[in-house]
Amino acid sequence: MNSTSQNHAPTASSQDVGGSGSNQQNTDSVDQQDGTNINDTDTVFDEDGDEVVGSKRAIRSPAWQHFIKFKLNDEVKARCKHCSKVLGADSKNGTKHLLAHYQRCLHKPYPDIRQSILVQEKKKLDGTTTHVSNYTFNADTSRKDLAEMIIVHEYPLSIVEHHGFRKFVGGLQPLFKVPCRNTIKDDIKRIYDYERDKTMSLLAKTKSRIAVTTDMWTSNHQKKGFMAMTAHFVDQNWNLQSRIMRFIYVPCPHTSDVLADILYTTLCDWNLDRKVSTLTVDNCTTNDAIIRILLEKLPLKSLMMNGDLFHMRCCAHILNLIVQDGLSLIKFEIERIRESVAFWSASPKREQNFVTAAEQLGIPYSKKLILDCKTRWNSTFLMLSVAISYKEVFDRVKTRDSKYTCFPTEKDWELASEICERLQLFYEVTVMFSGSKYPTANVFFPLICEIGYSLREWTKSPIEEIKMMADQMVSKFNKYWSVIHGVMGMAAVLDPRYKLKFVELLFPVLYGEEKAKIEFQNLEAFVQTLFQEYVSSNASKKRKSEGFYGGSVPGSSSFGSSISSGHRVGFKKLLSDIASITRDDDESGGMSELDNYLKEKLLPKDMELDLLAWWKTNGIKYPTLQRIAKDILAIPVSTVASESAFSTSGRLVSPHRSRLHPKTLEALMCAQSWLLNEIRATCSEETEAYCRSVEFDYDVEEENTKESGTTIFPSFFSAIIRVIGSGYRGYLLKIAFAKDDGRDSEEDDYNYRNLFLGIVDAIDLESVVLV
Repeated sequence: MNSTSQNHAPTASSQDVGGSGSNQQNTDSVDQQDGTNINDTDTVFDEDGDEVVGSKRAIRSPAWQHFIKFKLNDEVKARCKHCSKVLGADSKNGTKHLLAHYQRCLHKPYPDIRQSILVQEKKKLDGTTTHVSNYTFNADTSRKDLAEMIIVHEYPLSIVEHHGFRKFVGGLQPLFKVPCRNTIKDDIKRIYDYERDKTMSLLAKTKSRIAVTTDMWTSNHQKKGFMAMTAHFVDQNWNLQSRIMRFIYVPCPHTSDVLADILYTTLCDWNLDRKVSTLTVDNCTTNDAIIRILLEKLPLKSLMMNGDLFHMRCCAHILNLIVQDGLSLIKFEIERIRESVAFWSASPKREQNFVTAAEQLGIPYSKKLILDCKTRWNSTFLMLSVAISYKEVFDRVKTRDSKYTCFPTEKDWELASEICERLQLFYEVTVMFSGSKYPTANVFFPLICEIGYSLREWTKSPIEEIKMMADQMVSKFNKYWSVIHGVMGMAAVLDPRYKLKFVELLFPVLYGEEKAKIEFQNLEAFVQTLFQEYVSSNASKKRKSEGFYGGSVPGSSSFGSSISSGHRVGFKKLLSDIASITRDDDESGGMSELDNYLKEKLLPKDMELDLLAWWKTNGIKYPTLQRIAKDILAIPVSTVASESAFSTSGRLVSPHRSRLHPKTLEALMCAQSWLLNEIRATCSEETEAYCRSVEFDYDVEEENTKESGTTIFPSFFSAIIRVIGSGYRGYLLKIAFAKDDGRDSEEDDYNYRNLFLGIVDAIDLESVVLV
């Protein structure tokens, strides 16, 4: 109930004191007995015979909510509804005196606090409250909240025109007018502009360098190319941050010149052309050409080592290439396991028979069978891992169905176990490289050494297939990582658990004894050169800020009038000489800073260390190294931050949003990323789940079917329907019904699987999330 109407409604209550209660009741009975409204009649008489005056014109003053207007001896009077006091009410006198009386009236009703709407003012989005206050409806705030809801959870813009949504909102707050689709789109664009300005301001205030990742993808639904650009940096509180800058539509052709021009324009628009440290991209010739073009446009003096460190190759992508080369040699050896998984996940009936067999053997069916994707090696790893856990079930069901003839042999299972055991390392390293909430540059070197060591051990395997696969992977490993990138080496040195000593001992694992000495000398020289560059840069900044050359001397104005100009010039020269000596001392002390750091005892390698927090607290001892750490540790070794934007772009550029303008898509994508960063800064990990967009609807008891962020296909044919979209849906639905109606089709199941593989080859299967 509206509290205002409660305050003003004339009622007989226990609040009336003395005789005023009866007077109030009698006064109120005038309107009730006569059943008239003073707006609808000219003359009304109260119980005392006094004439009550009304008007056909609406009474606008709020005073008449507390007074009754009537005539007494041909004079217009007003009687207070609360204390029955009579005051003059001539229209020429106004109602100011009536309102003043109401303010000091002792018998006016006060609001019943039991009927007030109380809300908790929230300090944090996860529910932490600070105080309780009365609720005040604000239509503008509600419209903004509605726009943010659509952005964050990826609801369609047309939700504001849905009958059910409008009915629901009307029941919650009748005063809120639900905007139309175009209006809410304008609200979204305003939020995008505001958040963009705020993000640009945040990057402008960041004193450290900014690392950039980018990737170019093509949408299946629109057949349009989009480029995502993400900035990574360490903020003033030493927290690793990432902000998407653009999700921009790129018309064809996607040449290196076109992409380089977009990248350079974005860097300039965001004022990052002189602050960028590295650009992390996938490994392809087009990206190599982009790097060359950008280095021609960017000022090399503003880049680290004159641009020698600018190009960073995505380590996760290189790992994918290495594993794909190895798996390509043994794809036929695991084909029977792949065929078995496809057979028993082809229809609900077969899947139920498989589950029944697992229950009879006492094996819990906690993970569904997963059919792998040829372009994603990790899906092959997960397919084999799940299939191995049901090895006994496959042996049991091979007699249940006469059409199941592709059951794996014992040798197949042994090979699959060996492959999974070895791919486990690559899987864990890929997950580590793909992190975005912690530094990844410092963990690169020890993990790459572990991979190199493991590959050389695999070449000694007695299993011919494993040995053949390892030889192929070693060849690809040496092609990309025969030389460690300077950023990776420096990041390992900046980790107090490794430093140069640890790197020196690990180099023989990668290069052998002879080459290890040369590579270590190169790394040692690189560390010294980069450190000296930061020392010189810091000294240059001090000279500019302190103004030793031609600048004014602090406090000189107080005694300048008593010193001749010649003496002042001489004194400035003296200060300049002193400053030069001081700079020389600082540089020599700077070199000792690196030496002291390297000579300190290493921290235990196995200890859990927050590297950013360590450098935050040790910056007083090592100020120059702290600046280097802030720049180097912000550099990601993978483009996962850019690719994560496209993990939702498949839904953005989906059939129900395929007609949105590219600028609207960019506003939705970027604003979502920026808003989620704000939400994650205040939410706990438990409540962060409520900020995710809806991918698939499922009951609570079905949550165990979602394995580590995977999309499990409920059946083989529904997988086809989801992959290809609506183009062939009518035809394939007939096939799905034929397979799912409880009987076997006359056609051989492998024909349908071949149909699926043909469709997969005809489209870009990157859109299928099979992790």
